[in-house]
Formats: sequence, structure tokens, C-alpha cells
Amino acid sequence: MILLQKIFVLTCFYLLLGLGLSIPSVTLAEDYSFNLDEFEKKSFSWGGYAELKWDHNWINRNGAFGLLGFYDKPRSDLDRLTSTVQLDGNYNKGMVDFNWLLQASVQKEQVESEQTLDIFSAYASIKPVPAVTFDLGKKTFKWGKGYAWNPVGFIDRPKDPNNPEDVLEGYIGVGVDLIKSLPGGLQTLALTGVVLPVWDNINDDFGEKNHINLAAKLYFLYRDTDIDLIFFTGDSRSTRYGIDISRNLATNFEIHAEVAYIPEQKIRVLNGLGVLENHEITATSYLLGLRYLTKSDITTILEFYHNDAGYSETEMDHFYQLVSAANTQYNSTGDASLFNQATIISKSGYAKPQVGRNYIYTKVTQKEPFDLLYFTPGVTAILNLDDESYSLSPETVYTGFTNWELRLRYSYIDGGRFTEHGEKLNGSRLELRCRYYF
Repeated sequence: MILLQKIFVLTCFYLLLGLGLSIPSVTLAEDYSFNLDEFEKKSFSWGGYAELKWDHNWINRNGAFGLLGFYDKPRSDLDRLTSTVQLDGNYNKGMVDFNWLLQASVQKEQVESEQTLDIFSAYASIKPVPAVTFDLGKKTFKWGKGYAWNPVGFIDRPKDPNNPEDVLEGYIGVGVDLIKSLPGGLQTLALTGVVLPVWDNINDDFGEKNHINLAAKLYFLYRDTDIDLIFFTGDSRSTRYGIDISRNLATNFEIHAEVAYIPEQKIRVLNGLGVLENHEITATSYLLGLRYLTKSDITTILEFYHNDAGYSETEMDHFYQLVSAANTQYNSTGDASLFNQATIISKSGYAKPQVGRNYIYTKVTQKEPFDLLYFTPGVTAILNLDDESYSLSPETVYTGFTNWELRLRYSYIDGGRFTEHGEKLNGSRLELRCRYYF
């Protein structure tokens, strides 16, 4: 079979964690016990959380996506209640580890309700020898060093920069990891290979179906600097190349960067006549970032992201003009045909988050300021550098109850007419999240 001839396996790097144990000194007055069984890996472990989240959305009624969503039934606000249960676990049997992460949620609002049950990951890791690991099943790979974006995450789903630490659904594939420790400046060398099929009901949202795709990552730890060389090829998506790097300049100061190069990137762009055109471009995307921790426990994450495959201001303006024309037509004649056309076009890429070309991401948090125990306030800002629209989200997290986490967040979204944030569905949002870990 031709497809099987294309299968090969390279490898993936697993960080090895060394555990140093220091035994306290024994005195004549006290007796100490030390049980090695407490540190042995359990054959079965599990955990997760239950969450209840309420958010109140002030609808941007004059924005493009506010009009698209509610042109026939205008509303000024929308309340949403979401309950979620997430379960993760591991079962070890000899040289085989079974890992899984499941999530079920029920979402209710005034307009509609939705229930989902997702298998985010479910895979077996087989380690015949310490330096070799095989993975089989559905897995999230987490390639890239960026916090809010990962241009080189070729086989990962995109993050939500407003919640970049949330888990992502993986893809089904076969992977192999090879790792080698070395003396000298090059301390570690690792190779990762992944075979990613795209068929009906198997990774069918990854790209074109009935193809086998291959991805590889070569990892170096050179003089305390992490470096990845990344390659992807296949017929579901075009060939692409990437490199990422991160280094701690000090114990409290880390820098990172990613660059992705795609020689033949297919995009769909709306022209000035309202026609969706197919284009093929050479796209380079990159990210530069840092993370800094002060002595007073203030953590700052700052990232700049550029994406050649994003839309220009003119290309976004064409879409916003189309929605404006659809609104005029609907108010004058009751004809919703242009709205229907704009809805279809929005799904081609215009409705995705951060669809522009240049962004700044900033997140600042402080642990227990002014000796307020268990409180961690912070603020997140995302700025579109091209049209100068932005979102600003202050929040506070409280963890004073064992296994509980409470988060209150307010998001203010602002921009002029025909700007990305000025045309979003929400003008602002208030969110309260209560999460219990078990």
C-alpha cells in the first residue's frame, strides 16, 4: 500500500527528571524512618477537577460579529453557565504506560445549550529501554517555547491566548522518542518522530483527508540552552520548517523565540468585490518573548508575535465592509442573503482569534501582594499593533481553601470601527470561575 510506504518513525524528547533525596541526620533524641515505598511509582493514579463558570457578556451590537450573531434577534447582553469535569490518569504495567485525559461539559445560555464529551488524549507509551519510547494513540505534543502562541506547533492545536494554560485536544498518531546524554557542551541530544494519519473520523479536522503526514523534532541542550529543529511534511498540510530556542539568563529571567517558515501556505482572502479568493504565499511567522520574576514575586510575560499568513488591515476591512453592507440590506429589505454569505466567509478564517499579523502579549501577576494570603492578582493585555485595538483583562485568583480555586476576571475590549477588537462579538465580559481539584 502506497500510504504505508510513507510511514516512518523518528522520535520525541521526554525530559528526564532527576530526583535528589537528602536524608535528615539522626540524633539520639529522635527516631526517623525512611520508607522507599513512598517514592515508588504507583501502578495507577488519577486526578482532575470539577468546575462551574459563569460569564456575563456585553454584546458589541454594532460590531461585525455582534451583527452576524444577532442581526435577526438583537440583544445587548448574554449570560452563559458552563459546568465542566476533567479527568486525567495513568496506569503503569511494566514497560507500558497508559495515559488519558477526558473532559465533559454542559453549557447553557439564553440562546442555545451545548453538551460535549471530549477525549483530549488517550495513548500508550512503551519504553523497552530508557533511551527509547514509543507512543501510540491520541496525544498533545506541546511543541514550541511560546506562552501565548506557538508558530512551530505544527501538529498541535492553537492556544487561546486568553487562557493559554488550558489543555488542548491532541491528534491520533504514532511517535517514537530517542534520547542520548553526552559529555561536554552538548549535554543532551534527542530525536522525535510522529506519523499523523488523516482519514475519515481520524484527525479529519487537521487538513485534507486520506493522507499520511510526518513530523520530526531534533532537540539539543547545548550549554544550558534549549534548541529544537522542527520539520513537517505531508499532503494534508504544506511542508513547513521551524526552530525554537530558550535560555535562562538568570534564575529569574528567561528568554525564548520561535521561527516558522512555510514555503507554500494556502490562504483564502476576501477581495474588494466581496469574492473569496485562494492564494498561495510564502509565510514566515515568529515569536520573541521573555519571562521575568522579581524579588517581590511579580511575574511578567512579554511576547511579540508576527504572522505572515494573517490578514492585513485592508483584507480585514473588506470583511467588515461586507457585514456593514449586509446590515444595511437587511434593515432596508429584510433580505439576509449577504449575512449568510458573510457567515460562510467568516468560517474561512476571519472569525478566528488573532487573525491579524502583529501582536503584543503581556501578562503580569503578583503572588500575595501586601501579605494578602492566597491571592494572586494579575492583568493580561493583547494588542493588535496594526490597528491599535486591544483587550485588557484584570483578574484575581484565590486559593485559600484546600483544593479549591476561585477566579474573577473582567475583560475590556476596545478599538475603533473596522478594527479587530472593535468588531468583536463582545464589548466586555465578566467571568467567575470556581474549580475544585481532586
